Amino acid sequence: MAAARLLYLLNAKAACSTKTLAGAGSSVCFRRNVCSSPSRLQSCMSAWVIDQYGTNEVLRYTEEATIPSVSSASEVLIKVHAAGLNPLDLSMRGGYGAKLLKLRRDPLSVMNSDSEFPLILGRDVSGVVVECGSAVSHFAPGDEVWAAVPPWKQGSLADFVTLTEFEVSHKPKSLSHIEAASIPYVANTALSALVNAGGLCRDSSSNKRVLITGGSGGVGTFSIQLLKAWGAHVTVTCSQNAEGLVRGLGADEVVDYTAGDPAKQLDVMEKFDVILDNVGGETEQWAMGLLKPWSGAKYITLVTPLLFNTDSMGLLDGTVQTGLALQKKAIQSISSRGVFYRWGFYAPDGPALDEVRNLVDAGKILPVVEAHFQFSHVPQGFQKLEQGHARGKTVVRVADDDDDRQAEELVQDVHTETADSEQEVHETAKQN
Repeated sequence: MAAARLLYLLNAKAACSTKTLAGAGSSVCFRRNVCSSPSRLQSCMSAWVIDQYGTNEVLRYTEEATIPSVSSASEVLIKVHAAGLNPLDLSMRGGYGAKLLKLRRDPLSVMNSDSEFPLILGRDVSGVVVECGSAVSHFAPGDEVWAAVPPWKQGSLADFVTLTEFEVSHKPKSLSHIEAASIPYVANTALSALVNAGGLCRDSSSNKRVLITGGSGGVGTFSIQLLKAWGAHVTVTCSQNAEGLVRGLGADEVVDYTAGDPAKQLDVMEKFDVILDNVGGETEQWAMGLLKPWSGAKYITLVTPLLFNTDSMGLLDGTVQTGLALQKKAIQSISSRGVFYRWGFYAPDGPALDEVRNLVDAGKILPVVEAHFQFSHVPQGFQKLEQGHARGKTVVRVADDDDDRQAEELVQDVHTETADSEQEVHETAKQN
């Protein structure tokens, strides 16, 4: 790959090049680090960070956040064009999962009291690759990509983000960056739940009856389209004013939970093979009875107590109590009705997004963007998210048109330096 060769050649020469990107209303210093010693360079970027957990007031804009470096051979540095907001960002802003996520970021944190701050939120990214590690084989500078940023990594509400190539996928050509940033996190979450926990896939979903509770949010609107592309029959619960949206996305039957007890409305329908629960709480008490008994049917909930328990009880006690609770519910479900009770979790998966990209470009999955905000209005984006009753996703435009042009110039510089360096190596080889 050209990027890998460039890194090798410039490392051999111990050279570093510096570029400056001008952000909207601010100066963003970007020094592309291609040396073996990152400490030799200082760099900064614009970002929204939090320095403590709390409400919207803890969000802080800075132009002095450290640009992440490509620190391993499998990493790529991405210039962020758009970032998606998710309910998880609200929870993380308030400290949800802090203990377990801190341990995941730094396993040695159990031995010290180092702070995890400042933290950058934002779990979706759509942007352009500007630098690749030496072992990256699927991407090159200039590639448009999308990805879901794991909760234990610094997020996408910044000029740049670093991920491994296994977490990244080429962006659908048919989508803008704003549209693309609405999909990756909910796609990875839904696929992990439906495939890993639910046992569904393209070849096994035909005519399967699936119920999605809370179907008008990000995970719900994506899951409807994915399941319909796979040939499943999809029933959705949502409020009356979201019925048009979910039907437009392909839902076969819609139950308005504001029009009466949803359990009674669903009980008169044919039983389901899979239930994907985005609501939690009391839903579990009545939803289990809607599954086909003794048929291998599965109930998957995305509302799990793991992070809450580790926050309130500590890492060890919280994990143990959570495991015991899951085991108890699973045994009760299989022994009483022959159905499987499972938890669904987000899992980073670039290759899975490759499959989603194909469905998007084929017109089988559409982006559902309810609102988008400029980078300077991130707090307003969080306020929109806090209102609940989502009709798709909230997205932040991180790069403006000037950023786009300068990012293209940066990539062109990378290609130019690659050609110049390769020519120099050839000439040196001839002389020797």
